[in-house]
Amino acid sequence: MRHRLRPLLPWIALWLLVSAAGSAWIARSALDRLRDAFETDARIVHRLLSQRVVQHDAIMATLALLSGPDDAAQPEQRLASVYPQILGVQRRDGAQAWPDEQLRAADVVSRARGRPVLSEVNFNQGRYQIVQGVGLTSHALRIDIRAMVPWSEWPMAPDRSPVRVMLEHEGQRFVLQAGAPEGSAGWRFDFRKHLAADSQPFDVVAVRQVGWSELPWGWMAAWTGALGAVLAALLALQRQRTERRRAEELLRLGQVARLNTLGELAAGMAHELNQPLTAVLANAQAAGRLLREDPPDLDTARSAMTQAAEQARRASQVVGRLRRAVERPDLAAQTRAVPLADAVRAALYLLEPEFARQQVSVQFNAPDNSPVVMADPVALEQITHNLLRNALQALEQVAPEQRRLELRLGIEEGLGVLRVSDSGPGIPPDVLPRIFEPFFTTRQGGLGLGLSLCETLAASMGGSLSAAHHAPQGATLRLALPLAAST
Repeated sequence: MRHRLRPLLPWIALWLLVSAAGSAWIARSALDRLRDAFETDARIVHRLLSQRVVQHDAIMATLALLSGPDDAAQPEQRLASVYPQILGVQRRDGAQAWPDEQLRAADVVSRARGRPVLSEVNFNQGRYQIVQGVGLTSHALRIDIRAMVPWSEWPMAPDRSPVRVMLEHEGQRFVLQAGAPEGSAGWRFDFRKHLAADSQPFDVVAVRQVGWSELPWGWMAAWTGALGAVLAALLALQRQRTERRRAEELLRLGQVARLNTLGELAAGMAHELNQPLTAVLANAQAAGRLLREDPPDLDTARSAMTQAAEQARRASQVVGRLRRAVERPDLAAQTRAVPLADAVRAALYLLEPEFARQQVSVQFNAPDNSPVVMADPVALEQITHNLLRNALQALEQVAPEQRRLELRLGIEEGLGVLRVSDSGPGIPPDVLPRIFEPFFTTRQGGLGLGLSLCETLAASMGGSLSAAHHAPQGATLRLALPLAAST
């Protein structure tokens, strides 16, 4: 299971990384939109409330201009019917005294500053009072805070909005809009700004708490799923391309193996046919001598034997030409420095699907000083491929839980060595001496040329191939090749 999951780990890590980055961007964008909407609403609230407090200053200025000391009509008492936030108006003329000390003190400050000033703030009751004194007349307005809010123009639904809106002044706080309860987790947006009238120095405070539940989980899940689908398609495409390249490489190796096998087969046939043809030639020559001693029809017998000998020579020459035509080139002249570990990895890569299908546990740890050998790359690739394929065929004969393959690299007696050890049934002692003979096989349907060909290829590169028993069970094939000069 771990063997199958290992190639997927980089893709899973990429999916998790990009999914997290994309989800973070989506969440950040959503938070930015919520913040922008919050700040826009808070600025509108500030503007609406500033307009109202400026309006109160304008009302005070108008009262100061229109009222006189002998004005008995007192038109300011009708302001409550026009402005619902005005709870009442108090007026002081001439030498009259204010009913309380707060109004008197505020009147003095107002005349000194030349504008309205606060005389009383009671946020617990939701009220405050401003005073302005001009000339011989002074006025005081008592204002209802909630009634001064222009709810018809309010940018939020007061009963549903999660934004908490308050007025603050010297530690007192009046809640205009309750908003959602504040929590400890999530993100907090804050807004604070002074109202536009110095006579009513209140701060507009808005708070918005964004919880984890308000994040766009649907969009983030959609992004994660879409990304997973794209990466899965890319993985499938990569696997398809990998399998195609692996199939092409196996086809190339198969073609090379068939050509080399044909050479091995032709060489064997030439060896087997050359001996009987030589015997025919010798017998024909002997018969010719005998016939020359026989009186009857000596010329005809001599001519027939001569022709037989000539045909035998021609047959021998044909076989010789066939052998030279299919003979493998001199691999010793084509060798170059090849890292032995790279050849093993290439063979493991090609046979990886087979190892997974047969549930073979492969152990290959290339040491830091892996040998670099002098070899023909194609021949070395074919040898390692054949050795691993031979081990797979042996492992088919044991239970899946016993299928283990161990590959070890090393340097022994000045040679680069690859040992391929399997946990198969092993090689019987009586079979071991013949394991590399051409056409010798213990496998049904086999030609008996695979290991023979590998030994021939190894020898042609100045190396060797040997077999031995692997304790406690199985076989070990040892490939040894000359080291490159730099090793």
